This record gives sequence, C-alpha cells and structure tokens, in this order.
Amino acid sequence: MRTVPFTKMHGIGNDYVYINCLETPLEDPSGAAVIMADRHFGVGGDGIVLILPSDVADFRMRMFNSDGSEAEMCGNAIRCVAKYLYDRGHTARKAVNIETLAGIRVLELAVVNSTVESVRVDMGEPVLIPADIPVRADGDRVVSEPLLVGDDTYSMTCVSMGNPHCIIFVDEITDDLVLGVGPKIEVHPRFPSKINVEFAKVIASDELEMRVWERGAGETLACGTGASALGVAAVLNGHCGRHVIIHLSGGDLVIDWAENNHVFMTGPGTFVFDGEIVLP
Repeated sequence: MRTVPFTKMHGIGNDYVYINCLETPLEDPSGAAVIMADRHFGVGGDGIVLILPSDVADFRMRMFNSDGSEAEMCGNAIRCVAKYLYDRGHTARKAVNIETLAGIRVLELAVVNSTVESVRVDMGEPVLIPADIPVRADGDRVVSEPLLVGDDTYSMTCVSMGNPHCIIFVDEITDDLVLGVGPKIEVHPRFPSKINVEFAKVIASDELEMRVWERGAGETLACGTGASALGVAAVLNGHCGRHVIIHLSGGDLVIDWAENNHVFMTGPGTFVFDGEIVLP
C-alpha cells in the first residue's frame, strides 16, 4: 500500500487527477489511472496527469485515460499543468514549454494577482494526411467524406492535433449521436488507433457548439485538442473563419488557426482540491 498526494483540477469541466512526479515517479500509472479516476470508488475524473521533469523542455506531461490507456495530448489538461506549475511556485516564467507525446507545446500564461487566470497554448500544426492521423482513406485529406456506421452514413472530417479526431457537423447535437453513435465511431475499423469523435453545430461564422466522445474516456465535458481540430475542420468545410469561439458542455474555448498554420487555444484552468489516496 502506498499513499499518493494529488491535486484535482479541471479545464472547463474536463477533469483530471494531477500528480506531482517532479521528484518521485508514480509506479504503474496505467493501473493508478483506473483506480483514481473511478467516480464511485476513487477520486473521480476523466483520467490522471503526471507532471514530470524533462530533458528537452521545461517540464513533461503524461496523461492516462480512465480506462488506463495513455493518450498523446490533452489541451485542457496542459493548461491545468501550467497553472499548477506557476501557482505552486515551480516556475516564475509566464511562457512555459511542456513536453508531451505529441511534441513540445508552448504555453503563454495570463497572470492576475499572482494566479494564472487563463492559458494560451500553441497546439502546433494540424495533421491532415490520412495515414498520419491515422484513418484509412484515399487522397491527401479527409474532408466531408462519407463514413458508414451500421445502416447510417455520416459526413466526417478527420484532423490530428497530436491525437486523432473525427469531426461530424450536424443540424442538432443529440444524446443518440454522442452516446449512441460516438462509441461505434471510436472503434470503427477505419481508425486503426481508435479515434475521438466530435459532433458539431454551426452557430455563426465565428461560433460553434460541440460535444465530444473521447477515446478511452467516453463523453467528457470538454476536449481541447478536439476543439482545436474542430476549428480546423470548420475552416476546411467553409463554415467559419480562422477565429472561432467554441461552446462545449463545460464552457468556452477560443481557437485561432493562424496564418503560420499553428492552432492556438485559449481557456482557463481551475483548481478544485488537494488530497491523498491510498493505492495498492
């Protein structure tokens, strides 16, 4: 048995259990994620996030979904990591580089009264080549391409922001789509690494609504990489310009697809509580 200190935080409702591993590593993080993320018998969350030292950046982040699988990147989680590091005195810098499995991300911190209020993340360049997302498809992009799920066909656009996303624009976002169709698309044979699924509604030329079914976690209240992928997909489909506000179940994110091809995401990170949990 071992006692593990943790911090619970969320990025517009996308909640994770954060563990400071700057000095002491966590054994079996995959197993710990299953226990700690359980909302009935554990701390509760969409997964766990490890904050680690890095040889190539200021800090490193690893994240594990509630089913124990490791994910490449999470936009909401990385904002919370930056807030934790600054607010807890691990860095005094207002521009922080964080290593992830999807590469190094650069974060700009907006600080008010010595506390991080919001974070702007350089999410990098979107990946559109099907084999690199990955998705089984012909051509150099998957934009408004038919996807057969059972007896129904949906129009999908696929983007990777370090992890894979399938965006489907609909007239109305329903539980039947998110909770019924989302899980089927996640494990669809066209996606060899499974996929995150975003159902999106166009509100205006600079405004979108989105719900997400996340690979390995189910429906979550927000997904930063998904919102970034949606911003790109909206431009590719001619729905929006390069600056959009995206309304997610847990709150809003601002997405900018800049002329240098980088996607920037701006949003808050929120501290909930500190605690300790006993792990076997």
